[in-house]
Amino acid sequence: MSRKHFGTDGIRGQANSVITPELAMKVAQATGVLFQRGEHRHRAVIGKDTRLSSYMIEYAMVAGFASVGVDALLLGPMPTPAVAMLTHSMRADVGVMISASHNSFEDNGIKLFGPDGFKLSDEVETKIETMLEAGFALKLSKPADLGRAMRVEGDRARYIEFAKRTLTRSLSLEGLRIVVDCANGAAYKVAPEALWELGAEVFSIGVEPDGFNINRGVGSTSPQALVKKVREMRADIGIALDGDADRVLIVDETGKIVDGDQLMAVIAASWKEDGRLSRPGVVATVMSNLGLERYLESIGLTLARTAVGDRYVLEHMRSEGYNLGGEQSGHIILSDFCTTGDGLVAALQLLAVVKRLEKPVSQVCRRFEPSPQVLKSVRVAAGKPLEDASVARAIDLARKKLAASGRLVIRASGTEPVIRVMGEGDDLDLVEAVVNELCDIVARSARAA
Repeated sequence: MSRKHFGTDGIRGQANSVITPELAMKVAQATGVLFQRGEHRHRAVIGKDTRLSSYMIEYAMVAGFASVGVDALLLGPMPTPAVAMLTHSMRADVGVMISASHNSFEDNGIKLFGPDGFKLSDEVETKIETMLEAGFALKLSKPADLGRAMRVEGDRARYIEFAKRTLTRSLSLEGLRIVVDCANGAAYKVAPEALWELGAEVFSIGVEPDGFNINRGVGSTSPQALVKKVREMRADIGIALDGDADRVLIVDETGKIVDGDQLMAVIAASWKEDGRLSRPGVVATVMSNLGLERYLESIGLTLARTAVGDRYVLEHMRSEGYNLGGEQSGHIILSDFCTTGDGLVAALQLLAVVKRLEKPVSQVCRRFEPSPQVLKSVRVAAGKPLEDASVARAIDLARKKLAASGRLVIRASGTEPVIRVMGEGDDLDLVEAVVNELCDIVARSARAA
């Protein structure tokens, strides 16, 4: 069946329009029923980011879980990777993260994790979709068997200690001046505290959430605030997280932005040297730069590409035995430690390399010269322009133009109503011309739909 609710990263949409209390309650009920196994008292761990609507969705999901006899353990504002970790650590049956990640406050979403801490597979999400659409017969609990809701104490400390233990005990960040931008999001307390406990001098921005300002002018999608602060404080490094802290971007001491591709290159080279790679390669998406692929080849490693979405990266890592993967956007998955992308843990791995090499971040993170890459988005209100014959012909022609020295990726976003067009190649003028022409054709097709 076609998926009405789930995209590439859970369910996402405008709060109180797409993501309504009714939908949240039904998702909790369906998930609670689906994950009831055995006779033990069933538990759901629920975390959230700092959006105003997260309270509404949290309480609706508590009602849903309670109605089918599942206890709800409330974490409060916590990063997505912390929710995944705590779901497994606390032996919960299911985990929930209420967040729309890097989107503005008007949107919200629901990410679900199984008892192993991994995001649900397409197959399981489809089962939930079927239950929601078919008006499944609820197995409502008797009054005496209703679930309870309780706040979890010490969850922040547990996650901070987990993140710190991904480094060797002897490593200290003493002497490093670090600016951390928490996007006014889920990591606004845990990230600065973890860095400070490791010995760094920490300057924080994006740590004053008010329900409306998540990702607004701060965070990994708006790194200029971090660039300015790094220069102002003469810091050694800037770390930018997104709203739910599962992705990270870096700013070096000169104010230059370092993306996820360069981070993967740094970690891959370090882990190869230490013999920590489970396979001689990295998993990334079709959006990762050709320069990363060429760099990895130069040090004897391969690059396996997947569809866009960290879940697809992780699925390939698990099936093929890789322990390092990620996305250019900053989702870095280190499966020795985490079951999903973790912006803080990825940043700590970079900081470990910086300390070991005793070189500026600008030198540590400049592993390859990126190939010229142009990414544009075309908003589509309705229809499926990628199925239009004229668009298909234009895509074929564009690929032929770039075939000799580049790549073309065109796809519908799984989280927003847009078509993304990415061109890459050694000739920037050619890439820009091809992408602009293709975007114009897609836009005309969308308007005509």
